[in-house]
Amino acid sequence: MMKRRAVLAGAPGALLLIAGCGDDATEGLDPDKPYIALVSKGFQHQFWQAVQEGAEQAAEEFGVEITFEGPDSESEVAQQIDMLQTALDRDPDAIGFAALDSQAAAPLMTEAESRGVPVIAFDSGVDSDVPVTTASTDNLAAAALAAEHLVELIGGAGKIALVVHDQTSVTGVQRRDGFTEWVEANAPDVEIVSVQYGGGDQLESTNIATAIIEGNPDLKGLYGANEGSAIGVINAVQELDRVGEIQVVGFDSGQAQIDAIRDGVMAGAITQNPVGIGYETVKAAVAAINGEDLPETIDTGFYWYDATNIDDAEIQAVLYE
Repeated sequence: MMKRRAVLAGAPGALLLIAGCGDDATEGLDPDKPYIALVSKGFQHQFWQAVQEGAEQAAEEFGVEITFEGPDSESEVAQQIDMLQTALDRDPDAIGFAALDSQAAAPLMTEAESRGVPVIAFDSGVDSDVPVTTASTDNLAAAALAAEHLVELIGGAGKIALVVHDQTSVTGVQRRDGFTEWVEANAPDVEIVSVQYGGGDQLESTNIATAIIEGNPDLKGLYGANEGSAIGVINAVQELDRVGEIQVVGFDSGQAQIDAIRDGVMAGAITQNPVGIGYETVKAAVAAINGEDLPETIDTGFYWYDATNIDDAEIQAVLYE
């Protein structure tokens, strides 16, 4: 059964709200179509724009209306929680949510459940039993693969460091732990000298990576755990003229990382399937609205890419620029 829905002005099939946008245009959605509210981690990275693209594709295919919004940056937890509350107050048929803080959203998860609104977690899980499924990358396995490649690149010995986006989201924790645990279990001659958090902000991550390099002149490798973190690492290595001396491994795609790999600044990176994440989130929301059973997780896949395979069709299909 479809509920009464708040409506927003926009094109049929999929309506999008930009980061930080208020709720001042709440008329115009087709009231005869199910409405799915999607709250992401932000818009500042190309990754989220690709997730949005996939969500739009699914909305058109399955005949639903969506909104897609996120905070101004991935450090704005309170702003994201406000957006989630606003999304709930629109009385959607389902919600998709990518949590910046896996615990902070728990009370609103309970509220969604009490209202009978199914929640689809995407990209990051939520510290709650409420979401009916989570559409995301296997971040532990993906980070382990990044670690394996970096250890190989430095010859199995030496000092490395991590620049991670946060320690509050599931993705931040898993991309850190998957990496460090693989190194601890498989590379006894590799020393992790620092794990720092830059909020996914390029400038902050650049400053952090610069400080790590300056404090460890014999550093052999750096890992950036999301798009902003990786760009920060790239910037620091270039600004300190350490290209070729420090091996750089990243996570996600985007034009800056693609260019860095082609230019030999970055050795390689993990790419997710962001279009697939957006698509599968909306597809799962439609299934939940229809009362269908869903698996606990939907693995949207990941790939290692570097100069040797970046132009392969399989990799090109999951890169975003």
